[in-house]
Amino acid sequence: MGVGQEAGAGGKSSSEEPWPVRVVSQKIGAWVARLGWVWIDGQVAQISRRPGASTVFLTLRDPSADLSLTVTTNRDVLDSGAPELREGARVVLHAKPEFYAARGTLSLRADEIRQVGLGELLARLEKLKKLLAAEGLFDRARKRRPPFLPQRIGLVTGRASAAERDVLTNARRRWPAVEFRTVNVAVQGAGAVQQIVDALKVLDADPSIDVIILARGGGGIEDLLPFSDEALCRAVFACRTPVVSAIGHETDTPLVDYVADVRASTPTDAAKRVVPDLTEELRLINQARHRLHRAVHNLVDRESHRIEALRSRPVLARPQVMVEQRAGELTALRQRAERCLTHRLGSAEEDLRHTVARLRALSPAATLDRGYAIVQRPDGPIIRTPADTAPGDPLRIRLADGDLSATVTP
Repeated sequence: MGVGQEAGAGGKSSSEEPWPVRVVSQKIGAWVARLGWVWIDGQVAQISRRPGASTVFLTLRDPSADLSLTVTTNRDVLDSGAPELREGARVVLHAKPEFYAARGTLSLRADEIRQVGLGELLARLEKLKKLLAAEGLFDRARKRRPPFLPQRIGLVTGRASAAERDVLTNARRRWPAVEFRTVNVAVQGAGAVQQIVDALKVLDADPSIDVIILARGGGGIEDLLPFSDEALCRAVFACRTPVVSAIGHETDTPLVDYVADVRASTPTDAAKRVVPDLTEELRLINQARHRLHRAVHNLVDRESHRIEALRSRPVLARPQVMVEQRAGELTALRQRAERCLTHRLGSAEEDLRHTVARLRALSPAATLDRGYAIVQRPDGPIIRTPADTAPGDPLRIRLADGDLSATVTP
């Protein structure tokens, strides 16, 4: 059986000819050895220096992921490259991956270690800042405004820290009924980023949480590095719940400040931005009530004055005045009409009298009254000359008081 397995180890494995563990371990070791020497960037999670031993063991982790590797190096290499190396520091090392077949473990053997200086660290942060900005993580258009009065607030901060005390004390002083769900995490060191990311996921998945506060007190640039980590920035960007960043002091601006929906200068400022001041709100409500009362009072007064002004007008105060005024106008018009009619009738009567006088003066009856007579034929024509008659013609003589019949004699 062992001979068959050794024979099959050179080709492909199968259920009939599987590889033994040692063959698999040998092949993994061969593949790892092909990687060769590489430069690696990471954060020192643990340093183990055994007294009297020339070998130093480091645990190197990726700040953006929950991954770590063991690094072995010579004490002289560490002392020459990074003599003041502490846990949590960023390093760049030149190492070769090695697979230990007996234990089935992978480690790195380093021959050069460099501790990342502050200048290089800031340059890396600036490069990451430009990358995240180009991807739109800092875009103001996507930032959400926290609710005016959150029912419950999620708080991610260090255990029993001044930042936690500042947020809770100031928030409850402003609004005593506010509720918190606090998740205590490491805010610096090797495991800080992963703990903060996990806490964000837990709070973001809680439907009762209306806003999340990331709070930490002040510190040096190295202390605040976890809050400039790419994984944390992307986790904040992915949150569906609005996130308030309250990291350090006014001058501290880790990258998470640019990604968060609201940036607070301090944890105390975060409490002020998230929770309204009950005293101030009551003052504003009373102020609004007074303004409303004054507005309604002024409106009622103004409309009352309008009604009084309308009521004081003669048409409403003494409505009969208009009737009396119209009655006076009607009487004046009637009197005027009567005068005009009387004048017209008097004038017409005078004219008629003159006309009658003229008619009487010109009337034949008036001439007859003076002794004259009119001679006519019986059929009506007037005789003006004797030549118009002949002997024996009948005549009609009109006098003032009657008629006479006559006959023409020769």
